[in-house]
Amino acid sequence: MQSRAHALLGAVASAALVPVLWPAAGPATAAAVWGYGVALSVLVDLDHFLVTRLLVGDWRHLRRVLARPTAALWDQEWIFDDVELAAPRLRSHAVLGGGLVAATWSLAPALGTFTALVLSVHVLADLLRDSGVL
Repeated sequence: MQSRAHALLGAVASAALVPVLWPAAGPATAAAVWGYGVALSVLVDLDHFLVTRLLVGDWRHLRRVLARPTAALWDQEWIFDDVELAAPRLRSHAVLGGGLVAATWSLAPALGTFTALVLSVHVLADLLRDSGVL
């Protein structure tokens, strides 16, 4: 799934979750948590570069993006077109996401819950895309 789609899903999920988990939050806190959710929805995919490094043995995919950063923002299909990422990507999300949920939970249970739910939306979207639904 493209980063733009993940950002949109993260924005919607975060907008729905912030008032539920922080009903008394002021506008600045709500905006900061919402921004965290949107960023998390997109940046969790940076693990793809580590996964492909482990799979192919070099950093060619990261070099592709660094050579064409603006192209990577608008069209991302070409970045990983030569490697099968579905299963390793989801495993990586589970491992990194679990660690991030534990870390944020230790800071504040509501933040851990928020992190878990936003990452769940991300992974569900990936699963639906991989199965051809999206």
